[in-house]
Amino acid sequence: MGDELFYRDGGQLVPTAFALSIGAEVHKILSSMNGILHQGEFQPSDFSGEISLSMRESTFELFAGKIADISQQLSGSRGIKVYAKEQASFETLIRGQVDFMVLPHDISQPPTRSRDLMWKQILADEMVCLMNQEHPLANNPLRIDDYLSCRHIGILDKDLSEPYFEQNLTQQHGSRNVVISVADFGAAAVMCHQSDYLLTCSKKWAEQSLQAKGLVRKPLPFEYGKVGYSLVWNQASLNDPALHWLYQQWVD
Repeated sequence: MGDELFYRDGGQLVPTAFALSIGAEVHKILSSMNGILHQGEFQPSDFSGEISLSMRESTFELFAGKIADISQQLSGSRGIKVYAKEQASFETLIRGQVDFMVLPHDISQPPTRSRDLMWKQILADEMVCLMNQEHPLANNPLRIDDYLSCRHIGILDKDLSEPYFEQNLTQQHGSRNVVISVADFGAAAVMCHQSDYLLTCSKKWAEQSLQAKGLVRKPLPFEYGKVGYSLVWNQASLNDPALHWLYQQWVD
C-alpha cells in the first residue's frame, strides 16, 4: 500500500507510528491464521518458536518454578523471554509484542479495562506490612493509628489505577505518608532493612523472598478487599495452539 512501516536507526529497524497503530489488528489476523494452519493437539517438544512474558521481578520470584517447568517442556523452542513490566506493559500485550503478563493486583479491579485484554486470577493472596526488626512497632500489635503515623514505601505502577486498599484506607482512616516509591517489592524490602519505613506487600511474596528474610511481618489493621495474582493476555492470542497450551499451564 506504500505505507512506511519501519525506519533504520543505527543498526536496527524501528517501527513507525503507523506500524504501531495497526499492530493490534495485524496480531489478531496472524493469530487466527496460526489457529487455522496448526490445528490438532499441540506437542510442546516440537515447538520451535519463542514465547514472551511480562512481570515484575518479585512476581518472577514466586513463579520461577512454573516458568522453569514450561521451559523444560518446550525443549525445541528458541526460548522464553521474560520482560520487566516497566519495559513491556499492557500496550505490548494489545500489539502482540508480549504473549502474557502476570501481576499482583486488587481482585475487585481488573488489571486493565481494555476490551482486547482478558484476565484470570491464578493465585489468591493476602497483604501484609513488613518492617525492620529494630522498628519501634516490631514487638507490638499494629494498630491503624500506628500504621498511619509511620512513613511508607510505595510501589510504582503507571498502568494500574489507585489500588482499592489505598482508596479505602484514605476514605475510612486517612492517607499514608509515602516518602519513597520504587518499582518492585524487592527494592522496597531492601529499603525496609535500611530504614524505619513500612512496606505493604504480597504475603506470599514476603514468605518466599530472600530479600524479605529478617523483616517482621504483621497483618494490616484495616479492610483492604481481596488481592491475588492474575494472568493477562490478548484475547486473539489463544487462537495460536502454542499460546493456548501455555495458557493452560498457568490456569490448570
